[in-house]
Amino acid sequence: MSNKDENTFCKKMRKATREIHTVSDALVNAKLAFGFLNDSVWADGLLVFYEIFRYLEGAMIRLKTTKIGLFPVDKLSRVKAFERDLDFYLGKDWMKNYSPRDSVVKYLMHLREIEDTDPTLLIAYIYHLYMGLLSGGIILRKKRQLTQKVLPFKNIRAVGNNITDFQCNIFELKQNMRDTMNKIADMLDEDTKNKLIEESKVVFALNNEIIRSVQGVGAVIFKKALYFILIITFILLIVLIFFK
Repeated sequence: MSNKDENTFCKKMRKATREIHTVSDALVNAKLAFGFLNDSVWADGLLVFYEIFRYLEGAMIRLKTTKIGLFPVDKLSRVKAFERDLDFYLGKDWMKNYSPRDSVVKYLMHLREIEDTDPTLLIAYIYHLYMGLLSGGIILRKKRQLTQKVLPFKNIRAVGNNITDFQCNIFELKQNMRDTMNKIADMLDEDTKNKLIEESKVVFALNNEIIRSVQGVGAVIFKKALYFILIITFILLIVLIFFK
């Protein structure tokens, strides 16, 4: 890899956010991994990010005449996909009784403040969240499908995966995102680029807060523990019956 490749703005952001990004990845794996077996946990994971993506897509449209308009919003658009998946998991009427939780409201307030004061910083959120969905989100989907496939008592879902069903080449779209991010950075002064890097850390901190709020994990852990205890108890009974 050339020095030029190493010094791209995307590489600099990745290096600067490596520590908190690692924490975020671990948190996603710890929380949403339970969604592999439990639809309610998976749906709640979708729900906490729904409002964030909806806001960002609205911002990309509102700010389409700025540098933000360079991102391919037509290919990235996920709001309808979120809504189709949530309709599937939560029922068609889920919006009637829905209100964003406190961590999501805090996130949205921060995004609105940025758009009002320094909208260029929204680029950090657009880049990291969509790249996260194009990478980690699709990996989670594949793990979920694989887990369901190897367990005979689980039905493989043919629907409910719209959020990671992009109607284009994923590799090319990710490269488009990187190229666009680097192109935008070339147009910015050093102070703005440094602000974007610092805001990138805030992206992951806010993501971590809403991931921590995902509900239903405790119940899944309890069920898994109970299932394990029942298996051990059954084995012990067999041993006592045949080897007493």
